[in-house]
Amino acid sequence: MIKRLTKVLVFIAIFSLTNNIYCQSIGTASAYINVDLKEKVGTMDPVWAWFGYDEPNYTYMKDGKKLLSEISKLSPVPVYVRTHSLLVTGDGKAALKWGSTNAYTEDAKGNPIYNWTIIDSIFDTYIKRGMKPLAQIGFMPEALSTNPTPYRHYWKPGDPYSDIITGWAYPPKDYDKWRELVFQWVKHSIERYGQKEVESWYWEVWNEPNGFYWKASMEEFFKLYDYAADGVKKALPTAKIGGINIAGTGGKSGIEWTTKFVEHCINGTNYATGKKGSPIDALLFHAKGSPRLANGVVRMNMSPQLRDIEAGFKIAAAYPQTKNLPLIIGESDPEGCAACGMATNPENAYRNGTLYSSYTAATFARKYLLADQYNVNFLGAVSWSFEFEDQPWFYGFRDLATNGVDKPVLNVFRMFGKMSGDRVKVTGNRMYSLKTVVDSSIRGAKTEIGGLAAKASKSAAVMVWNYHDEDRQGPAEPVDVSISGVPAKSAKLDIYLIDDENSNSYEVWKKMGSPQNPTAAQIAELEKAGKLKCIQTKKIAIKSNNAQVPLNLKRQAVALIMLAW
Repeated sequence: MIKRLTKVLVFIAIFSLTNNIYCQSIGTASAYINVDLKEKVGTMDPVWAWFGYDEPNYTYMKDGKKLLSEISKLSPVPVYVRTHSLLVTGDGKAALKWGSTNAYTEDAKGNPIYNWTIIDSIFDTYIKRGMKPLAQIGFMPEALSTNPTPYRHYWKPGDPYSDIITGWAYPPKDYDKWRELVFQWVKHSIERYGQKEVESWYWEVWNEPNGFYWKASMEEFFKLYDYAADGVKKALPTAKIGGINIAGTGGKSGIEWTTKFVEHCINGTNYATGKKGSPIDALLFHAKGSPRLANGVVRMNMSPQLRDIEAGFKIAAAYPQTKNLPLIIGESDPEGCAACGMATNPENAYRNGTLYSSYTAATFARKYLLADQYNVNFLGAVSWSFEFEDQPWFYGFRDLATNGVDKPVLNVFRMFGKMSGDRVKVTGNRMYSLKTVVDSSIRGAKTEIGGLAAKASKSAAVMVWNYHDEDRQGPAEPVDVSISGVPAKSAKLDIYLIDDENSNSYEVWKKMGSPQNPTAAQIAELEKAGKLKCIQTKKIAIKSNNAQVPLNLKRQAVALIMLAW
């Protein structure tokens, strides 16, 4: 008995020692990314080339026009832009979470007065840059609102979010006037920009009706949608309109509202026409993550965002009438309030630096994978991030630029703009599975070193990131990137990098002493630091159709490898 027990203990000791050595060897093994250019997994559709923001009047202001020019230039295809409050009554002055165009008022007798001046200045800014409106039909003009007082809000960071909900969030007192307003808007757009141009736009009704933004029932919203869609189609039968831009798509409310909206559009009685069904040319929904502050450290959580996306894809795939419709994630972000800075919401401290850029790279890769899994027509994901005019430098807003200086996150989109053709297979020993990320984000003992790759006719692009939910910096790790199937004997190699030393205006600003009134020379330095930086350019040999590219990636870094032959 003692001998047997001794043998068992010896076996356990040997097994434990061997297993520990094995685990240590796995833990210390070099990270690798393998890319097979011959194995197509999908197309590198520019689903990232969609942007949006709350404040429409920033569009034609100084820094707004500058940023829109930069966004339009980074994309090989027209960028779509969505903004709130295009029908809100007011003087056109911008404020946080507020905008107005004064498109609709009434005279003393209640007759409509249409004024397209401000809307034209917004859409002109897009069209001149080759961009397209994702035109939001909302919110309710003061003269049409069933509960117009109070109407103008004066929300600021730290105030209750519900304070923004005023008279613009209510149904119209006259649905025929509502339909006519939409008809006149589309008609005017055709006259100004031409039918072919307007046919390329998408129109959508309202925003998050299951949340703060709609002060009425679900059925009342369907009525609002039907009358708006009827106005659009009467002006232009070939126009594309959709909805429902729901909040919390993966939650009980989001699933219920989206499902019933789809069923209403398929089989319901149209409130505007009395006929069966309502036009739906695209299905839109929202997806948000959930960062938190844990022991003084920001911890991201992409799981809720990806579950929202998965829920929207599942609903679309469940109906023959919607399974092939264009799907647009109308807002797709790490959390929900772009104008809530880190001073009032410390969990939003991720927004200025490289945690935001690496998060963006890792989440977009999963959006592609979810679309592949559910075989849906994924058209775009709107990043609800723009700029805030005349605000403090690096205040912690969810924006792409601050005072005209680009943040690191914008450089991820510049990287995406260099990727085209087919998406190809990527594997790696440090990549988290799609299921793991959807279920629990990226929170393991080690960071994720993951990749996304595309192949065009004479080039390839590989994006590689080193990401973890916890906002901690870390030393550079060696990453061996192997690219097989290169049809050449040599190629030009370019490597672009975003980390704490490259493509990063925020770190340069901090080294300046975080000035709130930087000099002209400092601003010029910050603008230069905000651009995407190429850290290496050279010609390399391709051996047996295989390219070996070594990287050193710090935690939160994103690299783009470009091969051209």
